Amino acid sequence: MTRLLAFLGATIGGYAGWAIGEPFGMFSAFVVSIVLTAAGAYYGRKMGKHYGG
Repeated sequence: MTRLLAFLGATIGGYAGWAIGEPFGMFSAFVVSIVLTAAGAYYGRKMGKHYGG
């Protein structure tokens, strides 16, 4: 469960980061996407440990 939620968090975070950064250029989209991918994976793991045990 923890790995699944980490994967989903990373996927959603990466997509959201790309969508947020894209109006400012491709490099901005890439950087924001990386940051939000890491944040999504972190919080996905955290939720998985909290709810999955």
